[in-house]
Amino acid sequence: MIDIDKAIATAVKTGKVSFGANSAIQNAKTGKAKLIFLAANCPKNAREDIEYYCNLSKVPLITHKGSSLDLAAICGKLFTVSALSIREPGDSEVLSLTENTESEESSGGNE
Repeated sequence: MIDIDKAIATAVKTGKVSFGANSAIQNAKTGKAKLIFLAANCPKNAREDIEYYCNLSKVPLITHKGSSLDLAAICGKLFTVSALSIREPGDSEVLSLTENTESEESSGGNE
């Protein structure tokens, strides 16, 4: 099992990511994001919009266990990060999180 926090930090350093709920909504609408992380304390209206557009465009969505301050500390930013869109993972293996959950769901239905 990979460490999620390390994977996010590596994606921020080596990949292409965008910060904020508004950019997450735009990336979810267009389907450009490969994965979106939400902080546990993301505002309700932004969370609902992001969840809705992620479902429409089939972009995986993961709710991070920490607050927006924790997510910002992982990313090395001095401002709060309520949402994080990963467009290119770089050297990170963060996209393997979605592959594991998809394979578990698909293998569970075949029994």
